[in-house]
Amino acid sequence: MNVCLIGMPGVGKSTVGVILAKQLGCDYVDADLVIQRREKRLLSRIIDEEGIDGFLRIENEVCTMLADTEDAVIATGGSAVYGREAMERFRENGTVVYLEASLPTLQKRLSDLKGRGVVLREGQTLEDLYRERIPLYEQYADITVNEDGKDLEETMETVLQSLRAQRF
Repeated sequence: MNVCLIGMPGVGKSTVGVILAKQLGCDYVDADLVIQRREKRLLSRIIDEEGIDGFLRIENEVCTMLADTEDAVIATGGSAVYGREAMERFRENGTVVYLEASLPTLQKRLSDLKGRGVVLREGQTLEDLYRERIPLYEQYADITVNEDGKDLEETMETVLQSLRAQRF
């Protein structure tokens, strides 16, 4: 059984994922790193060279493959929710946890969106992206953990309690 972490850039999917995998005694997989290794390019370069749609296609392929992993915590990129095929597979093969943070919290945490390889269309702001993605995160989430006002330890405890309540 897998745990798939989704959410906006800056919510801490990778950080929470590593610690959660240790707590649960399972593997940890970072989808962004798998994409970079497979493509032999940084995310930002893939977006520059393939365009946003090309990147999203690659991300969906990789995430669909990762959904078949067994007993792992999988941290996805923030744009993984655009890949319906991958998200449905994640839900079939595990529990999808949405790490939620408010727009003001994200604005404090994020500075260099392009350098992070964030999928932004021409003229799109962080607020636009936030409003576009929230319904998708909510649609695919089995569990939602709001991080506003929580430190890492509190977020971890909430995630673990929520997973236990689902008999993970």
